[in-house]
Amino acid sequence: MDFLAERIKRIKPSPSSMAGQRARELRAMGRDIVGLTSGEPDFDTPENIVQAAVKAMAGSQTKYTDVGGTPALKQAIQAKFKRENELEFDTSEIIVGTGGKQVIYNALMSSVEAGTEVIVPAPYWVSYPDIVLLAGGTPVIVPCSVEHGFKLQPSDLERAITPNTRWLVLNAPNNPSGAVYTREELLELAQVLERHPHVWVLTDDMYEHLIYDDRRFYTMAQVAPSLKDRTLTVNGVSKAYAMTGWRIGYGAAPAGLIKAMTKLQSQSTSNPSSISQAAAVEALNGPQHFIAERCAIFQSRRDSLVAALNQIPGIQCHVPEGAFYVFPSCEQLLGKTTPAGKVLKTDEDFVLYLLDEVNLAVLQGAAYGTSPYFRISFAASTDLLELGVARITEAVGRLS
Repeated sequence: MDFLAERIKRIKPSPSSMAGQRARELRAMGRDIVGLTSGEPDFDTPENIVQAAVKAMAGSQTKYTDVGGTPALKQAIQAKFKRENELEFDTSEIIVGTGGKQVIYNALMSSVEAGTEVIVPAPYWVSYPDIVLLAGGTPVIVPCSVEHGFKLQPSDLERAITPNTRWLVLNAPNNPSGAVYTREELLELAQVLERHPHVWVLTDDMYEHLIYDDRRFYTMAQVAPSLKDRTLTVNGVSKAYAMTGWRIGYGAAPAGLIKAMTKLQSQSTSNPSSISQAAAVEALNGPQHFIAERCAIFQSRRDSLVAALNQIPGIQCHVPEGAFYVFPSCEQLLGKTTPAGKVLKTDEDFVLYLLDEVNLAVLQGAAYGTSPYFRISFAASTDLLELGVARITEAVGRLS
């Protein structure tokens, strides 16, 4: 369509969103689809949070709020950062958006333009490069190997930085690999960044509370206070509190950036839902014990899933340290032939084969900038995960 702007031609639809939609469409057509693409917990939102929303509605908290979030929610976020991350922010340094994605979008659209570069370690969440492209900038993809736990190495960061670099985007626990940085690993990256004062850091901490094997979570502004005045720390209630559909994310950064992000939001969506904000206040201020309980369930699923996948000939699965995804390699299966006579050449071929042959929906590693891998979400019941593994085993067994 000739009337479409060039910026919309630079981007593609979110692969994870489209995969979920495709699975729903196939089910509606009568296919017995096992979908393991979901990026959301399979638990319900805790009842105290739901009741906070009910109370807000009954109390007529149904009007517009301040564009960047209610004072009550900003104060809850302020307290969360101090309590859990040893970070102190004024409420003028905090913004609330319609999900963490909007906070990231606001930041990049407010600061990236033609000629600027954004360093994105791969594997990466699917939206980072496309938002950079939409803003007119250039995503600089830095591969991170499984040998290094899918983590960005200081020497690779140093090589990627140019005078045009505006941001480094750092996501941990990582979607899709589950990589988690230790305090020491973040400090090594910080030492590189300290030599390049023009580079800002965007840390996407959305999976902060989904971390395994007694690891501790650290974020860049916490371990490197010298970088705090050029760091945007992004988080939200979606994953830890099973509130994906409530659409509340938040970020904290120097007031000048937050002001610009709020200005942009005022001309796009304006304020997030008043009801969701009231629920998020309860999420952050209320009981937190269930997070560890659910995390233990996720860890148990992870352990079983990784062990089962590594029993399948041709599949190699690294143990994720956080989030609720595994990111196994299918490299040894490439070159094999399906019963229909098609040669598997890429991870996308393999993922499509699983969908067509055994009605299993997973996501190709190419969508995350790293091949030949595929992503499985273990935010699903044990029975569903076991069925998924059985279908992969069946499909692999039919290859020649």
